[in-house]
Amino acid sequence: MAAPSQPQKSTYDVIVIGAGIQGSFTAYHLAQRHKDTLLLEQFLLPHSRGSSHGQSRIIRSAYPQEYYSRMMPESFRLWQQLEAETGTTLYRQTGLVLLGPPGEPELEACRRSLGVDEVLDAAALAQRFPGFRLQAGQVAVLDNTAGVLFADRALRAVQEVFRRHGGTLRDGEKVLRIEPGATVTVTTTAGVYKAPRLIITAGAWTGAFVEQLGLHLPLQPLRIDVCYWREKQPGSAGLGSVTPCFLTLGLSQAPHGIYGLPSIEYPGLMKVCHHHGSPIDPEKRDQVPSSAPCPDITVLSSFISSYLPGLETQPAVRETCLYTNTPDEDFILDRHPKFSNIVIGAGFSGHGFKLAPVVGKLLCQLSLGEEPSYNMAHFAITRFPSVLGAAQ
Repeated sequence: MAAPSQPQKSTYDVIVIGAGIQGSFTAYHLAQRHKDTLLLEQFLLPHSRGSSHGQSRIIRSAYPQEYYSRMMPESFRLWQQLEAETGTTLYRQTGLVLLGPPGEPELEACRRSLGVDEVLDAAALAQRFPGFRLQAGQVAVLDNTAGVLFADRALRAVQEVFRRHGGTLRDGEKVLRIEPGATVTVTTTAGVYKAPRLIITAGAWTGAFVEQLGLHLPLQPLRIDVCYWREKQPGSAGLGSVTPCFLTLGLSQAPHGIYGLPSIEYPGLMKVCHHHGSPIDPEKRDQVPSSAPCPDITVLSSFISSYLPGLETQPAVRETCLYTNTPDEDFILDRHPKFSNIVIGAGFSGHGFKLAPVVGKLLCQLSLGEEPSYNMAHFAITRFPSVLGAAQ
């Protein structure tokens, strides 16, 4: 929440809409570049209505796509830098087990990105990690660099450093209107602000904002069930805090992928989720009863009975999160096609948290008119046809 002592001012160098992890890291980089930055958040902080809440996210070097794996070394370095700046532990190294059929293209691409040759069969994996049971003929690849990011703590840390560098964070202010121009005007429920640069990182609400600007991006908000599963006998499944994370690739039982994290949020419960969800209007997310039948939980229950036999097959705790997906599940990091002083960061498709330090740097560079540090072709708005509407 904005400190009462902060003066109410209306003009800034840059305005960032959305104080999730992507917007907060964007604002962090801008403030470190001595840009007078306003970070706006529609909900009072902390909140659990977006995509950045909760205690844990996976961080990994392994990526099937080289354009993400190339970013991961810098992302790890920037997370470590934030730890040093705040004196806070934000990461626990646990390792990651990638599960899939032998020769599966994405699994092989991950193995190449890690530069490892070792592939574990079912017996070798069970010997190393007794809680996991591979099916006959399936294999595992280990990412020893991987681990768990403490998400809520990370979000607080990056916002703390942003403020320390002179940034202004105003929460509980919903943006009502954006007026483009050489100076962009942003009207909220509490004031009117102006800046020569605007960055939109509003998660599931981004689509509605850019519609105001004549841009029709193919962003699909999804409601994700975040499920925690109890050990049948405490300690018997070997799924404590030192257990590795896991991720499935190319398994017929999990066409969208399943991932899991060790017991952190709830002692004795493992977080196992389907990388998929149900389309939802983010404004109506809370209208879906948590007791409603869910096909994703059916998929998870079947997977757990086969691969994690030490866990109960019904979730002990069920929470929700929002993804905002693009059709190709690659990010959108680009300038507005008509208003070049408006930058959009969106469509993180359930895999953006770990990369937020680099994403924030790239959005900062785009906003300041600098050459981005990485090839941006995969993140361009122009990869989607017919996105410009009324803006033309």
